[in-house]
Amino acid sequence: MKKIALAITLTVFLISCGGDTQNTMTVTGNVKGLKKGNLYLQKFKDTLLITLDSLKVDGNGSFTFKTEVESPEIYNLYLKKEDLNEFNDRITFFGEPGVITINTSWDTFDRNAKITGSESNIKYNEYRKIMSNFSIKNIEIIQNAQNSKVALDSLQIDSVQKLSDKTIKKSYAYAINFALTNTNSTVAPYVALYEVPDANRIYLDSIYNSLTPEVSSSKYGNALKKHLDKLPK
Repeated sequence: MKKIALAITLTVFLISCGGDTQNTMTVTGNVKGLKKGNLYLQKFKDTLLITLDSLKVDGNGSFTFKTEVESPEIYNLYLKKEDLNEFNDRITFFGEPGVITINTSWDTFDRNAKITGSESNIKYNEYRKIMSNFSIKNIEIIQNAQNSKVALDSLQIDSVQKLSDKTIKKSYAYAINFALTNTNSTVAPYVALYEVPDANRIYLDSIYNSLTPEVSSSKYGNALKKHLDKLPK
C-alpha cells in the first residue's frame, strides 16, 4: 500500500511541477540554416487553428515543444521567417504521446522534413504518398490535353474528362479501402472524416464499426461517430 501511495504521490508531483506524463508529446528537432524566425506548434480546435506554443529563433535552428495529447491527431509546425524569403511554411504531421523528431531546412521547410517517432505519422505518410501519386497522374492527364498542338474535338475532350474522372474515383476508392484496412490506427477515422465524408453511409458505417475500441474513442473516432449521427439513415 505504501508503494502504491508513493507512486500516486510522485505522479501528482510530476504533473503539478510540469513534468512529463504518459500523454506528453515532445516535438524536437532542428531547422538547418534558419538564423531568424518564429516557430509555432499548432493544431485545430473545432474549426479554429490555435497556437499551443511558440519559439523565437535567433541564430540556432534547434527547437523543443511539449504538450499533452489525449489521442493521436494532426498538428502543424509553422515557420514564420524573418528573411528575404516571403513565403511562410507549415509541416503537417500526426502527433501522439512520446518524442517526435522533426529535422528539416529553412529553404525547403515543408518539402524536406524528416519526421520520426510517431507510428501514426508513418501510416499517415503511407496514405499521403499514394494519394499524391493519384493527384500527379490526374494533373498529367489534364496537362497533356492542354499541351496538345492540335485542338481537341469534343470526343477527345470527353475522353480526357472520363480518364480524369476515373483517376479521381480510384483515389476515392483507395481512401475508403485504406480506412477499412487500417482500423487499428487513428488515421482511419481521420481519412474517413476529412477525405471521404460524403462516401456512401454503408462504407462509413463499416469503417467506424471496424475501429478498435481505442481508436473509436479517440478524437477522430468520436468525430466520425458524430458525423454519422447527422447523416440520414
